[in-house]
Amino acid sequence: MDQAKKDELEKKLAEGVVEFDDDEVKEASEEWVATGEDTYDAIFDGLVTGMEEVGRLFATQEYFVPEMLMAADSLYIGLDIMRPHMVPRDTGVKGTVVIGTVQGDVHDIGKNIVKMMFDVAGFQVFDLGRDVPLEDFLKKQLETNSDIVCLSAMMTTTMMGMPKVIEMIKEKNPTCKILIGGAPITDDVADKFGADGTANDATNALEEAIKMIVALKDIQKEASKN
Repeated sequence: MDQAKKDELEKKLAEGVVEFDDDEVKEASEEWVATGEDTYDAIFDGLVTGMEEVGRLFATQEYFVPEMLMAADSLYIGLDIMRPHMVPRDTGVKGTVVIGTVQGDVHDIGKNIVKMMFDVAGFQVFDLGRDVPLEDFLKKQLETNSDIVCLSAMMTTTMMGMPKVIEMIKEKNPTCKILIGGAPITDDVADKFGADGTANDATNALEEAIKMIVALKDIQKEASKN
């Protein structure tokens, strides 16, 4: 497939998500898959780009929750078609991740995209879903001895549960790395809450997670020498 055709389909996918056009997304997704090409670019430069625009429109109050949900439905139509055709990435690093949206928050679009990135990169992922009781993050981390716990929140009210989760996990397992994300999360918020990092998109979340696991393995190597 030439670049012009890629650009055309990516634009259709992005616009289809923004405009809640399920048929447009389905048609463009099936057309991309029919070419036999890796669907990575179609997902992230098409569908996810569209969802990022929806997020911007939501932040500026041009879109509201109903529009967000309709856009998410269109996004998932495309993901269901294209995800099986996305070529796994070899990051050279493997790890275990517990991920979920914190208690009181039912928004899981961003969380699901981040989870997909971890899956494709070969991480073992334990997805707790959305509206997760805070104690469940700690329970799952201890059960799996995960390298990383990822917390997601889309609202300023629900993100206030994050410090409690971070404190509980760090008390039981100080070496576990915690990554937080969502619309209201900034670097300053992450620092204030005691998280090890944040991410403004799914690719950045994966990059941050890889850095955390490499650092964790270095710590473990040093400890084994002593």
